[in-house]
Formats: sequence, C-alpha cells, structure tokens
Amino acid sequence: MSGTLALDCLTAPLRALRVLAVDFGHLPAPHVDVTTVYPDRLRLSFHDDLSVFEAWREALGVDPDSVEYGEQSAGQTRVLKVFVDFSGAVLELTGYSDMPVAAVA
Repeated sequence: MSGTLALDCLTAPLRALRVLAVDFGHLPAPHVDVTTVYPDRLRLSFHDDLSVFEAWREALGVDPDSVEYGEQSAGQTRVLKVFVDFSGAVLELTGYSDMPVAAVA
C-alpha cells in the first residue's frame, strides 16, 4: 500500500460534504468530487446554470469579489471559481455556462 492513501485521509472533505448535505440540502445538487490528489479538498461543480453556482455562493456567505472569472473552450464557456475554507476542508465551487451567442446585426 505504499503511496496509497487510506480512506480516513479524506475525513475533512467527507465531513464537509456531510455538513453541506445537512445544512444546505435544499439547494440544487452539485457534481461532487473528492480525490486523493487533493485530500483536503471538496469540489462542487455546477454545469449549464451559473445561477445555481450563485445560490451556493450566497448561501455559504462567500464574498462575490473573491470569485474568479475565466473562459475556456476558445471562449465558448464561462467559468466561475472560488475557494473557501469550510468545516475543516477547502471547498472549491466551480460554475460552468455556455457563452451567450452574440446578437447578429
């Protein structure tokens, strides 16, 4: 088992997920990712609707000025991302949305 982490090394993000499920269970379900690559991180991602990302950001009390904006796929996809400490873990929220099609004159 050399180099392999035990499941209890993921206690922080799994505990954070449990707290989120109890305290924010009314919010839309995210895509959830816990990985041994970042054993202290819980990643929640939201696809196709930035309003869901914003609902989570607001519910968690995350300052909108701390949100990073980016684009990917040659400018076809908007990306919002923020990292916040939550319940002993680093919580990464990421929202993806297609870029609106520019109006043709």
